[in-house]
Order: sequence, then C-alpha cells, then structure tokens
Amino acid sequence: MPASDHLSPEILADILAIADAAGARAMDSWAMGEPSGNHWEKTPGQPVSEADLACDAMLRERLGALLPEAAWLSEESAASPGRSDARLAWVIDPIDGTRDYVRGRPGWAVSVALVEDGAVRIAALIAPARGERWWAVAGGGAFRNDVRLEVGTQETLSGARVPIDNLRGIDVDYTVVHKPNSIALRMAMVAANEADLVAGLRWGAEWDIAASSLIAQEAGACVTDALGAPIRFNKPDPRILGMICGVPGVYDAALPRVRERVRKFVGED
Repeated sequence: MPASDHLSPEILADILAIADAAGARAMDSWAMGEPSGNHWEKTPGQPVSEADLACDAMLRERLGALLPEAAWLSEESAASPGRSDARLAWVIDPIDGTRDYVRGRPGWAVSVALVEDGAVRIAALIAPARGERWWAVAGGGAFRNDVRLEVGTQETLSGARVPIDNLRGIDVDYTVVHKPNSIALRMAMVAANEADLVAGLRWGAEWDIAASSLIAQEAGACVTDALGAPIRFNKPDPRILGMICGVPGVYDAALPRVRERVRKFVGED
C-alpha cells in the first residue's frame, strides 16, 4: 500500500473510531472506580490495570485487522516478530497515565500512533475523562475536538508555563500549570497553548510520546530527545533518552539546561 493510502481520510476515521472504542472501554471501568485488586505494579512504581490489558487487546485486534501488514509495539503486550524491520508499525500505550487512572483522576489517555519508516504519520490521543479527542496527520495540522491547535508565543524560560509538581533550583523561573500523570497529555498541552515546555530527563519509551509528538509538532512545537536529537520510532531498542517538547523560543532556551542535566545522568560529564 503506498504511503498516501495510510493518510487517507478513510483510514484516519477508522483509527479514530477504534481509539474512541478503547477510550470508552477504559472509561467504563474508570467511571465505576477501578477496584484495588484490578491493578498492580509490573515493577516498583510502574502500575498496570486490567483495563490497560483489555484496551491493549482491543486495539491490537482492531488495528491489526485495519492494517495487517503493520507491526505492533505496545507497553502492555509482546511486540510482533520482526517488528523493527517493518515499514509500518502501530506504537501504542493503551492507557498512558495509569497512576491517575487507578486513583480516579482524569489525567490519562489512550495513545495510538501509526509509524511509517520511523516517523509518526497519524496520531490519536483519546482522553474521555476530560472530554478530549486529539489527533494529527503528518502535514495536516493538529486538532482537539475538531479545533485546530497552535502553540503559544512564549520566547523565554522566565515565565514559561510548565506542568510540574514543584519548582526548585534553576527552575524557579517557570510558571507552574496543572500536571496530568499522562506525559502524552502534558505534551498535548503545549500543542493547545496551555503549556510552553515539557521535558523528561530519564530514559522513556516510544509508546509514551509517539502520538503526542506528532500532535505537538503539527501545532508548531519542537520535539526532540533530551540531547536535541530527532526521535525515530519503531527502533530495535524502543527506549528514548529523555524528551523536550516546547514552543520554539522556549525549546531553544531550555535545550542547553536539559542537555547538561541529562549528560550528568548518563555519565558523560
């Protein structure tokens, strides 16, 4: 199938419908209150719930039927054989922000990205507890609830809006805004002109940011790893060394600050 077919209005509508269905499935359990026995920790500090697994299975079945040739990469299930050699791949986080999900907070989302040759081509981010549906197509802009998005015009770190728990050290010049647990939603806030900068300093995974990276970029944000390198997806090793997502002026100002910290973290200094 040629690349243009992956970006057709028909497949976008199908992807959004499938993502909506997964969001509705997650919302059913969330609205009733996820019982404590229905979630646990995969590793210390990494919660997962039965809803994560149910949404993952739903997405894998329906997206797999939509594009059988696409490989599969998800936080909650085994990757398909030969995944990184495939030109097309689904990169999925069935519930990004599980900590908020199991605590009854709305800061979670279903994250779906279609990757072609290492680049995200279509993205959907469904946050039903917030009444939000975000999506983007490469070269076609980014939208929330069908309203086209554009980043803000902040140019300095001083006063930049950052979804963060607290300010300390050299970060005291930021302006704190609400922080959902979902990193994807925090990046989407930059796209929606509700934040100016989101940065991660430690190793993350492709599924955490694949969909939101396209949404942010299509709204005008800069998105790279924490050292300033472009991010490719569906790599053999799906880890990413940190992340910076910001409006252009703030991104340029933040990169040296973030890069210095990350180099210390990985032992380069």
